[in-house]
Amino acid sequence: MIRHDQIWAALDKIAEDHGLSPSGLARLAQLDPTTFNRSKRVTTAGKSRWPSTESIAKVLSVTNVTFREFSELMDGNGAGRVPVIGFAQAGNRGFFDDAGYPVGGAWEDITFPALHDPTAYGLRISGESMSPVFRDGDLIIVSPASNIRPHDRVVVKTIDGEVMAKELVRRGAMGIELKSFNPDYENRYIPADQIDWIARVLWCSQ
Repeated sequence: MIRHDQIWAALDKIAEDHGLSPSGLARLAQLDPTTFNRSKRVTTAGKSRWPSTESIAKVLSVTNVTFREFSELMDGNGAGRVPVIGFAQAGNRGFFDDAGYPVGGAWEDITFPALHDPTAYGLRISGESMSPVFRDGDLIIVSPASNIRPHDRVVVKTIDGEVMAKELVRRGAMGIELKSFNPDYENRYIPADQIDWIARVLWCSQ
């Protein structure tokens, strides 16, 4: 059963993640600034009051939080801020350190639920070269700290700055063998000395 306090706590968490007060969150969603004030959470008779579905929908829309993420917050599983850049940007200098961890101040942030990996980041797919698995506009969450096994979906960056998302077929001391998702694109073998970093794909927005 959903409780009043769970919904209000989820709204408060979204506000906190965006550096806002409850009234600031209401203004962002183009609602009356007092909509989420604590005084509005109980009736004059002292009974708990629900926020309207319209107000929740507006908050989720302006903060890019999905209903699934909102439900995770209500369940108390928590949510964190995940850095995100476009897939095409990932090959540029200044976005990753030598180990493939995100650095720099050009990343945007999104709220992501129940993610217990502080090293994870997001990449937004552009183009159809990775379809049908990853399509233009999809968001993938990548973990540079996760162990990688054959058949995992991975993102690889070469020392030349090429970034690709493929399925790992085999990984050895001499290099890695990768399978393309799109049959129009060839499978790849990357020698070990040409790999800048490799990271596992944990999740996709599809």
